[in-house]
Amino acid sequence: MNIPKTMRKYCPKCKTHTEQKVSIYKPGKRRGSARGERRHAERKHGYGGQKFPKLAKPAKVTKKVTTIMTCTVCKKKYNKLGIRIKKFELVAA
Repeated sequence: MNIPKTMRKYCPKCKTHTEQKVSIYKPGKRRGSARGERRHAERKHGYGGQKFPKLAKPAKVTKKVTTIMTCTVCKKKYNKLGIRIKKFELVAA
């Protein structure tokens, strides 16, 4: 799916329609020192085997792509809900 790099959309901060720059959300590097990450590693440790099911076959064939809309007037960023899509491409429009 081709999506333009700029769109005219409603900005909740400006309370009007403005030009919005579109970019794709990428999650940051996971921290091994985070509490949840440590808890997960601790529960997998020791006797008793795998505490969480290892998926033999993934149920979904696509990932959700979340887009970040950036207002060109006030520079406010907000996420647009992810859509399931196989190929996502930003094109100049």
